[in-house]
Amino acid sequence: MAEAIVSFVVEKLGDLIIKEAGLLGGVKSQVEGMRTELINIRFYLASADSKRRKGDAESERVENWLNQLRDVAYRIEDAIDIFHVELEDNHPQVEYIRSQQKNCCYYFLGKLKNLCHKSMKVPGLHNLGTELANIQKELDEIFKSKDKYGISPLPDQAGRGSEPIIDNVVLPKRRVAYQDVDETETVGLDADRDKIRKLLLSSEEIPRRAVITIVGIGGLGKTTLARMVYKSVKADFECHTMLSVSKQFSLIDLLTKILREVVDQIKKLKGTDPEKQKKLELVSNFDGNEPKKQDEGGLISMLKELLSGMRYLIILDDVWEVKLWDQLKYAFPDDKNGSRVMMTSRNIDVAKYADSRMEPVEPKLLDDEESRELLLKKALQNQELNEVECPSDLHELANELSKKCKGLPLALIVLGGILSTRDQTHHDWKKVLDTMDWHQEGKDCINVLAMSYEDMPDYLKPCFIYLSSFPEDYEISARILMNMWIAEGFIPEQQKKTMEEIAEIFLEQLYQRSMVQVSSRYSNGSIKYCRVHDLLHDLAMHEARKVNFVTVFQKLPQGSHADRVTRRVSIQADESVDDCSEFIKYIGPNTRSLLWFDLNLRDSISVIDFRLLRVLQIKGGTNDYELRGLDGLIHLKYLGIDSTEFEFPSDFRWDRLKNLETLIGPVEEQKGLWSIRTLRHVISKYTWIYGPQASANLRNLQTLTPISSSCLKVWHKNQLPLLNNLRKFGLYITHEIEGVEWEMVGYLLATLPYLLSLKIDSLLRKYKIPKEIAYPRGLPNYQNLESLFLDGIWPDNVTVEASLFPPHLIKLLLCDSRLAVDPMPELGKLKSLRKLKLGGEVYVGGKEMFCPAGFPFPALQTLDLYCRDIEYFTVMEGVMPKLKNLNYRSSIKLNLPPELKHLQRNN
Repeated sequence: MAEAIVSFVVEKLGDLIIKEAGLLGGVKSQVEGMRTELINIRFYLASADSKRRKGDAESERVENWLNQLRDVAYRIEDAIDIFHVELEDNHPQVEYIRSQQKNCCYYFLGKLKNLCHKSMKVPGLHNLGTELANIQKELDEIFKSKDKYGISPLPDQAGRGSEPIIDNVVLPKRRVAYQDVDETETVGLDADRDKIRKLLLSSEEIPRRAVITIVGIGGLGKTTLARMVYKSVKADFECHTMLSVSKQFSLIDLLTKILREVVDQIKKLKGTDPEKQKKLELVSNFDGNEPKKQDEGGLISMLKELLSGMRYLIILDDVWEVKLWDQLKYAFPDDKNGSRVMMTSRNIDVAKYADSRMEPVEPKLLDDEESRELLLKKALQNQELNEVECPSDLHELANELSKKCKGLPLALIVLGGILSTRDQTHHDWKKVLDTMDWHQEGKDCINVLAMSYEDMPDYLKPCFIYLSSFPEDYEISARILMNMWIAEGFIPEQQKKTMEEIAEIFLEQLYQRSMVQVSSRYSNGSIKYCRVHDLLHDLAMHEARKVNFVTVFQKLPQGSHADRVTRRVSIQADESVDDCSEFIKYIGPNTRSLLWFDLNLRDSISVIDFRLLRVLQIKGGTNDYELRGLDGLIHLKYLGIDSTEFEFPSDFRWDRLKNLETLIGPVEEQKGLWSIRTLRHVISKYTWIYGPQASANLRNLQTLTPISSSCLKVWHKNQLPLLNNLRKFGLYITHEIEGVEWEMVGYLLATLPYLLSLKIDSLLRKYKIPKEIAYPRGLPNYQNLESLFLDGIWPDNVTVEASLFPPHLIKLLLCDSRLAVDPMPELGKLKSLRKLKLGGEVYVGGKEMFCPAGFPFPALQTLDLYCRDIEYFTVMEGVMPKLKNLNYRSSIKLNLPPELKHLQRNN
């Protein structure tokens, strides 16, 4: 970890020399000298790290040496960032000096001397020089003390210099058809799965609402088992959901999540049944913010009313306390119709208390044969799952390694992840066996997890322990996580790859090592959401605390923490905290990341004292609030605000956030936003953006969605925003568009050679989409388009033609197209299409959609049918051979071939 921190500071010193060389004056030699010394120290870090791992008396002293070095690196980073803040606070003077220096070749020698004199008066330069001098003394002492501990450069470190952290990274093979449960992790669970399925579906034998509990130690596979069962039985219940609870749960949040899931499923109901009609009436005007207006009692009553009369399945994963059932049981009515509640827990008392008549299911540890099978499936994961064969010279080692895990699935999975990064040779696997300290009784899993962290390359370690910033069992958006990594400086720049591509590689490598679990993937195979097993989350928190990397607050601390040095802060307030603004006084001024979950404020808060923040993420908000001083955070690179209650003030100075890269939040028209040339991703939540002016230079921007069509009025074909690096673009049609404005869209799209995803959304469902947009293959540069979302009416007499779509289209959504001709035969010709979603009045030429033989949808894996007036959907034999997910309105009558019949109830 020290290697990663020192490398990051080396890069910052290099940037300072390059970008501010003219302002550094006499301090420049100090900066260069310190950078050189840190580069030299990097030669010794691998040696120090190997000594630290030994666990003897000397290792503790080496650990202290590494901690001292880490703290010095942090001080250097603080000095550089504070210097930049002081420059910004004196912006006019600094800009004058910069402009004079830029043109100094036009001045006489006397002018140049005056200029150098002015440079010595640069604000903050004296403070920087003084701080660096003090740090240099401490650094010299640390470097000298290395000899006392026998720390010397390892042979393979010689001549390493200041090269990037990584050179050639390769994206691991994606699992295009990712399942809810990784099939390599289901070894030994079949018998328990069948037992639980029988209990869940035994509505005649056990008509009452029964509570089934899966109990066992951490890492036993309880959640994996629950997901397996849930996937196989959910279609047999009218209403179903699976949610994580975890140790620090909020009852109101949990009830709200269940309620929203139930409402969404009720809205899909169709039919003339009076009870169903009553449910539809109850939720027809349901406001997504409705739960916020209710207390616990109100939410329980609302949920009970909606579930009444329905056969439901509610799965609560990772329940820790008996009291949870006391609080929740009144929300789940017992109508003697075979409804079920299922829980997973480490606490046997939870099972006994919730339903004493149901025997808890306790998965067993794996036997030797199952252990070896699971280990090899993870270790050889790049091979086909049904062809996993262990090389003959590794048989004995595989047996030894698997037995060391004592049958615990998580330990086997993580160990297999380590082996998957090694060559399949006896030497490499034997090295893993010899490295591990296997002799601490009862700590087999902990030892494997600790080894998995130590085994990581240095560039992955900060990415992994950063996961401790998120609450336990939290489903993490991969794109948000990767953008945070980029903002933090964990992702190196390379000429042939974007930082987003490198970040994706890092996340895939964590998955390959089984340090994260994938919840879902996009249609192109990239990770969409991930989570961390609670034992690995504990490991990440332990390592983060050890190096002062992340501080997590769940309750208000006792006593004064005003002087606390916190590099990163995650506030995960529990129900005992009435006003989250109280946390502010416990956050240090040098904090680089502030992640705030379930924000609950009585008043606005000020962030002006956190001038060094690079990442600010706020989720939730129970009332209108303001973040005062937000536009003073000049180092801010990532700003994410997920709250319907927040608005940026009209006088917000966007131009001051000159380093901002990612903006996610309720963004509308904001003065100065498009002057920020560092922007990489702009995503507006809950509203649309009014879009950049025609003269905007946004050559770094990769994501822009959704913008309002009003911007088309002020663009001109000879002057369009510079967006030539855009990958994802969304346009909301917010007014009646004339032909010349559609031409602007065409002109703009023709300037986007890297575009992968395009979304055109007619907000009021009444504006027509021209053929040139419906068939973007006719426009230049559209060979790379993978995702196309078209919500709006197609022109009269225009039919779907497969030959006019982009050749590599993976995902297609059509809604309210009002096509006169059934589009399915033509869509069936799209060879790369993996996901198809049809909604609204997509087809108005009849009541049946038909997929004939010879138009096979060869790659389609997911089909969503939410067409409003379609009554029949027919698929001929041999069509959709790879279909795995079929979701549809219950009013649609399906006629499927035998090989797809099993999908008919997957609603």
